[in-house]
Amino acid sequence: MPFLQAQVVTTQPTFFRETDAVTLIYDASQGNGALANFTGDVYVWTGVITNRSTSNSDWKYVKSPNFGQADPAAKLTRDATNPNRYTITLTPNVRAWYGVPAGEQIQKLGMIFKDATGSKVGRSATGGDIFVDVSQTDFSVAFTSPVSSNGNPIFVNSGTSVSVSGAASVASTLTLTLNGTQVAQQTNATTLTASVPVTQPGRNELRLTANNGTTTVATTLSVIVRAATVTAELPTAARKDGVTYLNGGTSAVVTLTAPGKESVYVIGDFNNWQPDVAYQLKKTSATDAANGRWWVQIDGLTAGQEYAYQFLVNENLRVADPYAEKQLDSENDKFIPAITYPNLKAYPTQTSSGIASVLQSNAPSYAFQATNFQRPKREDMVVYELLPRDFIARHDYQTLTDTLKYMQRLGVNVIELMPVNEFEGNESWGYNVSFYFAPDKYYGPKNELKRFIDECHKRGIAVVLDMVLNQSFGQSPMVQMYFDGDKPSATNPWFNRDATHPFNVGYDFNHESAYTKYFSKRVMEFWLKEYNIDGYRFDLSKGFTQKVSTSTDAWSQYDQSRVDIWKDYHDFLVSVDPNVYPILEHLGNNDEEKALSDIGLMLWGKMTDNYNEATMGYVNSKANLSYGYYGSTTQGGRGWSKPNLVTYMESHDEERLMYKNLAFGNASGSYNTKNLATALARQELAAAFFFTVPGPKMVWEFQEVGYDKSIFSCTDGTVPQPYPKDDCKLANKLPEWNYYKEANRRHLYDVYRSLIQLKKDEPVFENFTSFTQDLSGGVKTIHLNNADQDVTVIGNFDVTSATVNPRFQKTGTWYNYLEGSSLKINKTDSAFTLAPGQYMVYLSKKVARPAGIVLSSKRQHDAAALQLVALPNPAGTTATLRYELGQSAPVSVTVTNLLGATVHKASVATRQAAGAHDLQLPVHNLANGVYIVRLNAGAQQQSVRLVVQH
Repeated sequence: MPFLQAQVVTTQPTFFRETDAVTLIYDASQGNGALANFTGDVYVWTGVITNRSTSNSDWKYVKSPNFGQADPAAKLTRDATNPNRYTITLTPNVRAWYGVPAGEQIQKLGMIFKDATGSKVGRSATGGDIFVDVSQTDFSVAFTSPVSSNGNPIFVNSGTSVSVSGAASVASTLTLTLNGTQVAQQTNATTLTASVPVTQPGRNELRLTANNGTTTVATTLSVIVRAATVTAELPTAARKDGVTYLNGGTSAVVTLTAPGKESVYVIGDFNNWQPDVAYQLKKTSATDAANGRWWVQIDGLTAGQEYAYQFLVNENLRVADPYAEKQLDSENDKFIPAITYPNLKAYPTQTSSGIASVLQSNAPSYAFQATNFQRPKREDMVVYELLPRDFIARHDYQTLTDTLKYMQRLGVNVIELMPVNEFEGNESWGYNVSFYFAPDKYYGPKNELKRFIDECHKRGIAVVLDMVLNQSFGQSPMVQMYFDGDKPSATNPWFNRDATHPFNVGYDFNHESAYTKYFSKRVMEFWLKEYNIDGYRFDLSKGFTQKVSTSTDAWSQYDQSRVDIWKDYHDFLVSVDPNVYPILEHLGNNDEEKALSDIGLMLWGKMTDNYNEATMGYVNSKANLSYGYYGSTTQGGRGWSKPNLVTYMESHDEERLMYKNLAFGNASGSYNTKNLATALARQELAAAFFFTVPGPKMVWEFQEVGYDKSIFSCTDGTVPQPYPKDDCKLANKLPEWNYYKEANRRHLYDVYRSLIQLKKDEPVFENFTSFTQDLSGGVKTIHLNNADQDVTVIGNFDVTSATVNPRFQKTGTWYNYLEGSSLKINKTDSAFTLAPGQYMVYLSKKVARPAGIVLSSKRQHDAAALQLVALPNPAGTTATLRYELGQSAPVSVTVTNLLGATVHKASVATRQAAGAHDLQLPVHNLANGVYIVRLNAGAQQQSVRLVVQH
């Protein structure tokens, strides 16, 4: 193996200060090689690290205005004789070229290189940013050859003579020593060159000293004499992935799967981050499960102490341990509040960068107390999907645990957490996973997650984790170790070089690879055993195929190879836990989904568009709800034999029904689904035709109280126009716990609560002898029967009155479950007239509703809330305030800015009558920004946020 490491960027002159001009020389064949042999124009994307930067990612004064556009001022010049050599000169000096103001000290130049559109990006060998130091004094010294890559030592074979060059910024006496012995000296010079034989096994230290007569400066460079790789089998007690602790916690065996690599060292707190022969990993034989596994035993540890560590692969690349249960992030950990993760180990910023793993013997454990938890039957499942970041303001497991009383009262019996594995950054939905065995620290310590799961089980609630095994991202060691240019290399054991389907993000796993199958099964097994979880929702399960598809339609077609892959994973899951919930986000063609259901897999059943058309009041083919039933095709269902369809109206990935009700709802006369109280009542109507359909169900966080902020809304609540636009889809959404206190929203919650209890408690929803549904028109009906209980559900989704024949299954007394009233039926085919939005859930046998709710009382018409809406929002020159008065009242409007200053105030000249009103609000004289509009109607008041954009 060569020991000379060429630099990605060199400078001319070698030493420069912020007041000097400098030429950057970029070698596109080095680093990640993404721009090697590129024939188009190349640009530098660059900024500076100053004394005001908080980290190496906090670039200041970035030169170009837009990453995706060409900037002539940042264009490099290609060398005429070497097409991979580019230059750019920063003149008249560094400070002026970047535009750094006086008083701010430039410490480093940060840069990457790109094509005009930013689709090809040249980075360091590890895929990170490239940095060049700016001299802070007039007198500096440095090695110019060989060059240390990423702070790693130089590796040489025994008996090698190393060609060493060094330079000083001014003429001085340059002295070179090896392990303290002088090997070369040059007086009154700025450069020194020597050939140095290195014979001492293991670590050697080269030291270059410069003395100008008054001052001495020095720099060092480590040289490691290679030792031959040892082949040895893992100790019997350590034949597993990840870390195994021995000798009472004073020793640890670490392993790394890295087939085809030439050498691996472990570096960390236990050896001052310096590779040496004692920390060189051994390689197992080729018969070791074809895993290409490396291992070493680390001795002399202090039991209970946390040690950060990384692997040094092929003498150059530093990677974390993909199996470690805790990872440290040099850039993001500093932003995790101490209240979220107390006493988080500090990242060793002086010795490494990137992601570092943590090992800790005798770590504090968690003792699960709920040892007799019985999972709900699949037919009875009511899943509550949530994103911890947006569900609770403090985004930690401790606070999440405090919400379980609310969940238990609602009646949900499964909580599905969006991905909690260590993902890139802190603010995320979690689908950019890089480490699969470590909980992300942004939500708190792992034992708090275990406590949350335990507390759920104590309350009869199962926990499902959203697991992302379709793709991984660039921080993954398994991506980094086998990377070529801007994508995984052809030799990557786990990942495809190019994704096989059009919906991919990140890097695409190859699930026909034995390595991927092995890794995925270890992940699946780990959380079931270590965290006592109850199942998985597998993200983008349709991507688990090696059959290449260029369109979404082709990707959705039946794929036997994909079915076979999932059968293998299912068989493994049930071998670990026979009662596991294996839920797929497949969303494919029904023939394949039926085959997967027959195997025993569960599948998401998206019904968002259907229910939303119905709740908005549009009677068309899109408003047919029949496909939410897993069973008989004669009833419009999917024809599955097993109740494995997890139907939902909302999920993390779909628009909120209430938002579209209020923004786009239908109307007829005085009945308007854009009215807040009406829109909420229509959510009750939808719930009556959702929970009463047999099979498992899922709701999204705050759906039960009518969450009405668009999925596309930004953190400030605005929705980019035109709708829909994905700009803010992943942005933080504020939790709306105050909704529960509003009468109409609480009424919706109580309807959900009552229907959920009915579904779980009444055997007819599980053991029905017949089920029929007529869900295609504006008037919809459902009928269920068994020997003990009959159910008839009727509802009018139209915006005008309609007649319905309930077709009760028998005569006699029927009980209106939600209202508590009864009805004597003498004829089973009597006609009913339903007002728009009116619905009933009738039972042949009386059933008590949950304690503490009063659904029979008249719903408040939201007089206090006034149903205030500002349209359009953002507004240009005028805005319309739309509101409804419950009774006659004087009306006034006040507009304030975010500092609380009043910028507009007006009163309506005459007292306004009860009913709907529009009021024009001039905003042409307001500056662009966010304002609070407050409407006063007698003793009632409501505010709305208005964005002004001229």
